[in-house]
Amino acid sequence: MQASIAALAAENQGKFWEFHDLLFKNYNQLNEQKIRDIAIELGLDQTEFNEKRKDPEIRVKIRQDVRDGAQAGVRGTPTIFINGKRLQDRSLKGFQAAVNKELQKLGKKVAKPTS
Repeated sequence: MQASIAALAAENQGKFWEFHDLLFKNYNQLNEQKIRDIAIELGLDQTEFNEKRKDPEIRVKIRQDVRDGAQAGVRGTPTIFINGKRLQDRSLKGFQAAVNKELQKLGKKVAKPTS
């Protein structure tokens, strides 16, 4: 939760994706100090960043995202949806079959299977 809050607080300064990438790069050592270090490394205004982290709207947004994901059937990451349907077979063959099925429904050209 704290990492999500920090990334959204960084978004306020136009650094969401940079913060996101560093969180994932350091996923196995995330704690309050690491979050502060990332904010400093990205040159965020620390006062603004810390104030934004206290904004209750950020928690509301995160909780809503979690609820929406659960309602859609997300059980972990990655979860892939094709035209609103959760992909069960995440192999290349399964992905291609699902995309081709949707293309056929639209009367579009179907991709050739890969070997």
